[in-house]
Amino acid sequence: MRQYLIDEISYLEHDNIDSYLKRCLKIGPIEGVYWLKLPPDMLGPDQVGHENCGPFYFSIVLEKDSLRFEFLIRSANNMHCTCISWATPTQRQFLMDFADKLLLDEMIRA
Repeated sequence: MRQYLIDEISYLEHDNIDSYLKRCLKIGPIEGVYWLKLPPDMLGPDQVGHENCGPFYFSIVLEKDSLRFEFLIRSANNMHCTCISWATPTQRQFLMDFADKLLLDEMIRA
């Protein structure tokens, strides 16, 4: 999996991150999984024309001592479609900007 990983987060950092993610994102189907919605104006070539498969999301996974930002764009409605693809450079930057804001706002030092 292509991803941005932040590891060695402390117990207190974990709680701060969890609180931030619960306030800002949609909670996923599994504990510790959150969905960052891709704005409609950022659809890549693989998502254009697949609006019925949307909305589209990045998966963010909070584990005991790590935080993972996955670069795979996922469909909310179709798990087996060509619109599920790796992020474009613009989409990847959107995810990295979210990660940077989270780390800055919650003063994460890990």
